[in-house]
Amino acid sequence: MSDIGKMLIGMGVLLIVVGGILHFGGKFLPLGKLPGDISITGEHGSFYFPVVTCIIISIVLSVVANLFHR
Repeated sequence: MSDIGKMLIGMGVLLIVVGGILHFGGKFLPLGKLPGDISITGEHGSFYFPVVTCIIISIVLSVVANLFHR
């Protein structure tokens, strides 16, 4: 049970850090507005898909996961 508790605390701290970065870092990090993000606005609606933002987030999360795995 001790291992599960440590894992939950670690995940909670990670969520707090990521939430803080998303909340306060929006002014400094242009995530969601990078070149390569697809934005199509039409007469009846709009479509937005942040391709480059998803790739960058995936790379960062992979590096963080590899750091914790080792």
